[in-house]
Amino acid sequence: MRGGQLLAAQQEAKIGRIGLERAPFVVIDNFVNDPEGLVDFAAAQDTFAPVAFNLYPGVRTAAPETYAREVVLRIEKLVREVFALQALQLLGCQCNFSLVTTPPDKLQPMQLIPHFDTTNVHQLALLHYLCPTDRGGTSFYRHRRTGYESITKERRDAYMATLNTEMNIAGPQAPVYINGDTTLFERLGSVDAVFNRLLIYRSVNLHSGNIGRDFGFERDVRKGRLTLNTFMQFGPRGHTLG
Repeated sequence: MRGGQLLAAQQEAKIGRIGLERAPFVVIDNFVNDPEGLVDFAAAQDTFAPVAFNLYPGVRTAAPETYAREVVLRIEKLVREVFALQALQLLGCQCNFSLVTTPPDKLQPMQLIPHFDTTNVHQLALLHYLCPTDRGGTSFYRHRRTGYESITKERRDAYMATLNTEMNIAGPQAPVYINGDTTLFERLGSVDAVFNRLLIYRSVNLHSGNIGRDFGFERDVRKGRLTLNTFMQFGPRGHTLG
């Protein structure tokens, strides 16, 4: 990355709510001063690799440490207010560049439907788009049978049991990324992928990238769906990540 202040001096945060659960989300455009510098940094890495412990349909590599520090300094007050986290402490922050590279015929069944990152209601997902609009934004969903729009610890078992039953009855799905309403899920709304836009939401929300049928699955970071994904985890004061 180039030198100087990373984040833009003026950032107008747009705050919205989605679905019947009225889940908050935040959109900040023109998030950093030098987004091209972040793309250059990503392009120079030879460490992009699949992640074994989750279902992300592509490859990832670590972001610069300075990015995480500056993001936390700039937006911590905002997200505490929007997501009602004032009484909690920030436990950790993890940042990675991500690139969607897995074609539909290589996906596992759970990658064909909306997902949740965790059942921890105090974890936030920050999605920084470093790609053009035609690479696909992000949509939020409701599971029709349960009515769930977010999957918490209390809901997880009932949701997974219902979902597994539905998927077994339906049989194998066509290998297509979800990108709108299906028999099992209803799309609640979508945020476009605008270059240098930051989207913030709770990690428990059901969501999925808008990967169209003509998506190219480019491994070139300058051509593919490059995003910078950050997870901010909050918890009771005195706790640590375990």
